[in-house]
Amino acid sequence: MKMLFAPIGIGAGLLAGLLAKKGFERIWAALDDEDPPAPDQGDVQLSKLVPALIVEGAVFRLTKGLVDHGARRAFAGATGTWPGEQSAAD
Repeated sequence: MKMLFAPIGIGAGLLAGLLAKKGFERIWAALDDEDPPAPDQGDVQLSKLVPALIVEGAVFRLTKGLVDHGARRAFAGATGTWPGEQSAAD
């Protein structure tokens, strides 16, 4: 089942990345009027970079986890087999 789920997982990952990027942009726009700072900017203030990276990381991880779990639930619903660990104890 892992091989059957692999292309779905890749597609879900790409979708999650796009959704997370949009989500982060919207959240950052509510927090600051300027574009989020990037680590490669030489004149970036750490007081802006650190919160931007924390928010970005949280949004990306949350979005990826939710999209991945949703894709696995859909796959399990269609095939009757869960593609991954059955429980945290496995």
